Amino acid sequence: MAYAQLSETERLQKINAIVKSIQLPNIPDYTISITSFGGNGNGSYNNKKAFDKAIKKLAKKDGGTLTVPSGTYVINGPIHLISNMNLHLEDGAVLKFGSNPTDYPLVYTSWEGTFLYNHSPLIYGNNLHDVAITGKGIIDGEAADTWLQWKPKENEDKLKSRDMNHASTPIEERIFGNGHYLRPQLVQLVNSERILIEDITLEDAPFWCLHLLKCNSVTIKGIAYDAYNKNNDGIDLEYTSNVLIENVTFSNGDDNIAIKAGRDHEGRANADTPSQNIVVRNCLFKGLHALVIGSEMSAGVKNVFVDDCKAHGYLKRGIYFKTNRDRGGYIKDIYINNITFEDTEDCFYITANYHGEGNGYNSKISDIVINNVSCKKASGTAVVIQGYKDSKVENVYLTNITVAKATNGTSVTNTKNVVIDNLIIGEEATVPTSVK
Repeated sequence: MAYAQLSETERLQKINAIVKSIQLPNIPDYTISITSFGGNGNGSYNNKKAFDKAIKKLAKKDGGTLTVPSGTYVINGPIHLISNMNLHLEDGAVLKFGSNPTDYPLVYTSWEGTFLYNHSPLIYGNNLHDVAITGKGIIDGEAADTWLQWKPKENEDKLKSRDMNHASTPIEERIFGNGHYLRPQLVQLVNSERILIEDITLEDAPFWCLHLLKCNSVTIKGIAYDAYNKNNDGIDLEYTSNVLIENVTFSNGDDNIAIKAGRDHEGRANADTPSQNIVVRNCLFKGLHALVIGSEMSAGVKNVFVDDCKAHGYLKRGIYFKTNRDRGGYIKDIYINNITFEDTEDCFYITANYHGEGNGYNSKISDIVINNVSCKKASGTAVVIQGYKDSKVENVYLTNITVAKATNGTSVTNTKNVVIDNLIIGEEATVPTSVK
């Protein structure tokens, strides 16, 4: 059954099935405080050894909760999480990370869709199960005056990583880190399952804020952002399945939610792990773009449901699906319902020609259902859909869409079966005027 044929009952059943399948972490009933291991929240003491000791203690106990009381905890180096662990930041607790690159050892990670070894993300875990980060505290990357200075220097390494991807260079030979300029993520979990991220605030990230890479069974709820550095995406899901994102307050300098699935040759080689079965609901958007799929999506993205969200500020684009002829893969079975935007450049932008790049690997965009969306203003174009003559965007259904004011109405090219019902840009036309 095509998604456009789903009744409201069937749509809700699919959402409920995804949410029901997601498992919360099972954390042992054992709690320790960072202060018991020499932790000091005076804003100047280096707490790196205290965190390492506390986590080692949890490992001996097969897990538990590490609490961080109110205070500002400087940490010169990363926190590496373990399985069966909850890092709980109490109200008033701030983790403030140092930015000396030599304090962040090489770990297995990825950078813009390519696997490699780079400086450890500031909070990191690989091959974990049952892991949580909770509480009313703040994770502060302290990157505006430090890591951010790498942005103008990154291009050579970025291109090198993409060349390694295209050449299928063994991952163990893709060594970056010291002497290179690829900024680390603020929080990243890799190859992990049963994850809970709840109520924390993420600030001032070096690069992406929260990156889930090859993860499964993820709950993200009640978190907030104040992160306006370059490339400060809020949530990046990559090769990740069975995810609930709800009640998140975004305020970040790039994509609020970006759903990805690897880049180019490497992404297509991982086609057995698309990003799929994702529910987003009751979120408050503010940043560059609200909901993005791509541009790294070569393994495919499918079964995404977005419900009952709104924006509380300017967005360059509200809904933005982006791919090109380098990617391959697909975007399909996307269902968006009840979204309110304020000022945008473009309300919807669905393109298979991102940056005009690529050759030989068309992506397939199909089966997109967007219902009940309102937007106050589009200073660019209200609705953009761009396919290719030899790879058209197919089966897009737009119903009950209102854009109060737009410089341009629609730009729809190289498509098949785009169905529009109740699309109003500007003032709604009433009965025709008569000749007087």
